[in-house]
Amino acid sequence: MSAHAYLLRDELETRIRVLLADQLGVGPEDLAPEVSLLDDLAADSLDLLEIALAIEGTLGVVLPHHCLDEVRTCGELIAATVALVRRRLGREPVSADPPVPLRARITPAGPRRVWIVERVLLLTPYAAESLSDDALRAGVGGRLELSLGSHATDGMLVSVRAQFSRLAERGIHVEVRRDRSARLDAA
Repeated sequence: MSAHAYLLRDELETRIRVLLADQLGVGPEDLAPEVSLLDDLAADSLDLLEIALAIEGTLGVVLPHHCLDEVRTCGELIAATVALVRRRLGREPVSADPPVPLRARITPAGPRRVWIVERVLLLTPYAAESLSDDALRAGVGGRLELSLGSHATDGMLVSVRAQFSRLAERGIHVEVRRDRSARLDAA
């Protein structure tokens, strides 16, 4: 491991430890690697979700649901988060672009549509994961319609299409378009 990698890991560990301390109302010095989130710190599933959202907002990575289910200690959570950040830095350019506001509509397959999901949101990594999960629940032949604000650039449209392209491989029809109305731009 290079000196830069050690520096990155130490800096990330410190940021995550401070974030955990803020979320759980303890001091960073109380968060030794072996400290159990559930047993020692009495964190519940809502606390873990809030921690995951704080990590996403601060570091720009999504902690998958299975990761939250598997981590038991502060050390495991820090190691998992560091690994995700390093993987992201190795794969994706770091973007200063703000999250894209959009309107999403998910409709299930079949002639009898018993439910439809509509949301207006900022497309953060967590929101993209949630939309993908919901679209997959719609089943083969389901639809995910994404409308970006009228200010959306062609680059934003391409980026959003790429983000959801794997759904088409799973039989979900994905449509991404620019919404000409001004309502979404105020979101």
